Amino acid sequence: MAIPDHLSRKLEALPDRPGVYLWKDVGGGILYVGKAKSLRARVPSYFGPDGGATPERAALISQIADLETIIVPNEAQALLLENNLIKEHRPRFNIRLTDDKSYPRIAVTLAEPFPRVLVTRRVTIPGARYFGPYTDVATLRQTLKIIRRIFTVRSCHWDLPTDAPARPCLDYHIERCRAPCVGLQSEADYRRMIDDVVVFLEGKTVDVRAGLRDRMQEAARQLDFERAAQVRDALKWLDQLEQPQAVELVAGGDADAVGIARDGDDVCGVVLRVRAGKLIARDHWFLENAQHETEGAILSAFLVRCYLPLEVRARRVLLPFAPEDLPSLTELAPDVDWHIPQRGTSAKLAELADQNARHLLDSLKIESFDIDERAADPVFALGRDLGLAVVPRSFVCIDISTNQGRDTVGSLVWFEAGRPKKAEYRRFRIRGPAQDDFAAVHEVVTRYLTRRIADEKVLPDLMVIDGGKGQLGAALDAARAAGRDQLPIVSLAKREEEVYLPGRGEPLVLSRRSPSLKLLQRARDEAHRFAISYSRNRRSRRTITSELLAIPGVGPNRRRALLDRFGSLAGVKTATPAEIAALRGFSARLAERILDRLRAGA
Repeated sequence: MAIPDHLSRKLEALPDRPGVYLWKDVGGGILYVGKAKSLRARVPSYFGPDGGATPERAALISQIADLETIIVPNEAQALLLENNLIKEHRPRFNIRLTDDKSYPRIAVTLAEPFPRVLVTRRVTIPGARYFGPYTDVATLRQTLKIIRRIFTVRSCHWDLPTDAPARPCLDYHIERCRAPCVGLQSEADYRRMIDDVVVFLEGKTVDVRAGLRDRMQEAARQLDFERAAQVRDALKWLDQLEQPQAVELVAGGDADAVGIARDGDDVCGVVLRVRAGKLIARDHWFLENAQHETEGAILSAFLVRCYLPLEVRARRVLLPFAPEDLPSLTELAPDVDWHIPQRGTSAKLAELADQNARHLLDSLKIESFDIDERAADPVFALGRDLGLAVVPRSFVCIDISTNQGRDTVGSLVWFEAGRPKKAEYRRFRIRGPAQDDFAAVHEVVTRYLTRRIADEKVLPDLMVIDGGKGQLGAALDAARAAGRDQLPIVSLAKREEEVYLPGRGEPLVLSRRSPSLKLLQRARDEAHRFAISYSRNRRSRRTITSELLAIPGVGPNRRRALLDRFGSLAGVKTATPAEIAALRGFSARLAERILDRLRAGA
């Protein structure tokens, strides 16, 4: 690529200083925001031999028309400025949050004489203490429900004490508020209760429990038994709240564990919050456009954009590996101790965070759609891109799985309105040639349509086959033989993610960011998962059956008795002769023979 003269002059004049650079297109739009320890060393490398090493980087370079740089004092400031500019401009080539909306937070209006507890998306209330953001609205609602059950926080909007009603509202009569608005609760007493709310929102339920117990005893000493009973009920609610989490105890006091999972372009980051040795919450965010970024760069971006803005953080943060900008992160957050645990409870907690991230990312790819609100609904987009006459509100995806020519199975998953409908999943044990993928597809389509038609059940709007032209042809032949040649059928080839359509020589190539392709990929991945699990199950049962039936004196009935009693082949191997001999139809001699044969072949 020829570098324009004005851009070449800018590159030659770059300082050997830390800073941020912004690549722009011909219209002045920002394509990419990056940071550099040395602008002079980093920025010209885009036009070096390795500048277009990836398709995405090559696409960026081809659109570059101008450059803007901002010098900052150090790397930490460059990291912070880069984050702010990405959030402001949302460049198409940067890693970014899939949903950049403002997540809700809980605000406690501490600057007011009688503070309130509110839900807000903007940090604009003077003197308020904020908790969150809550990426899971269900968790937010549950937290508010618990607060209103345990504490008597006012829900009105009166500007107390200057502006107040003439009499208490309904909340007072149902014991949800002690009516500070009409002077039935003092400001000092109300403040003590708000202090408990803040401690509770910080996750320190032990401190809240101690405070409530003291207030209950004080009310009892003053013979205010009605108030003592209210506090007692609040303590019972705390007990119910913590009971399901009794198994979540971990060592080490307060900590935040960070987990990261990535799959191609998509990333999920998780923060597990541990307070007083107990796991109390999980927050998560999804990011995109990360396909060509390193693991360290992704983790660094997640920490700067999602974790550091949190109002409430633990001093000790557990990381799965070292982020790319650890020294800069340490400078940006001097109150945080970053740890990369290798063993013990902390390592298990970090691993748990990674497992949560993987689970959430899998759920995103299969059962949820975090697609830009401006994009078309993926189901309608799929119908449009495939040129279908009917919107594929329901469609099935078929996959064939085999294990070295044995245990060949077929799977069929059903998607309704873009989501899996597991009650309609089907699996097939292939009866035909084991290593003929085309014949297996033909068999699955034939059996499925024949049974569906015989049962007078509705057919899907679309059938997707995992494979290329050959698999598509086999499926079309089967549908034609079943009298359903009008059923739309396509295939998705995994290597290049090409979509083959009937009567079309060249495959349809959809954009990698297309909602249609993402929907097809989710269905294909789910069908593959379902097929693999069935194939492995059959292989396991075949192995167990062959080993047990090879033992003289063990027939189908005795094999079934062994598996019913011990659960698996490993369970039989670890059993004692007396345990086996105790089964009906077994003797001590036969038990010894079984164990000798199994252990000899181990």
